Amino acid sequence: MQNSRKFKSVDEYIKAFPDFKTQLEHIRAIIREAAPQAEEMISYNMPGYKLHGMLVYFAANKAHLGLYPSAAKLEDFEKELSKYNRTKGSIHFPYDEPLPAKLISRIVKYRVKENEALAKIKAEKKKAAAKK
Repeated sequence: MQNSRKFKSVDEYIKAFPDFKTQLEHIRAIIREAAPQAEEMISYNMPGYKLHGMLVYFAANKAHLGLYPSAAKLEDFEKELSKYNRTKGSIHFPYDEPLPAKLISRIVKYRVKENEALAKIKAEKKKAAAKK
């Protein structure tokens, strides 16, 4: 769903989609609970969450609420995700169905662990390079 406005905050984003306000607020709450240390931001004109790199984005679309779990490998969630339409980088949750809060929370926590592991590897490489 296109909106020509340039959003400055997640609150502003949610207000721009009154028909989907409940679902947008719900997914926001799920993400914030799963990753309370994450920085909330607008990126690519969508709500996004960053912790040691991007975790996830979400966006209102005409027929669904999109969750964009960054570059995650979601094989561990394949069975649960099989009932949702997806593209390579998105999961589509229909507005007429309840959001799968536990699944979304698990995906966000998975992304946190992925990013923390990558941050640790980068820090170790940087430390090793500094010793040379």
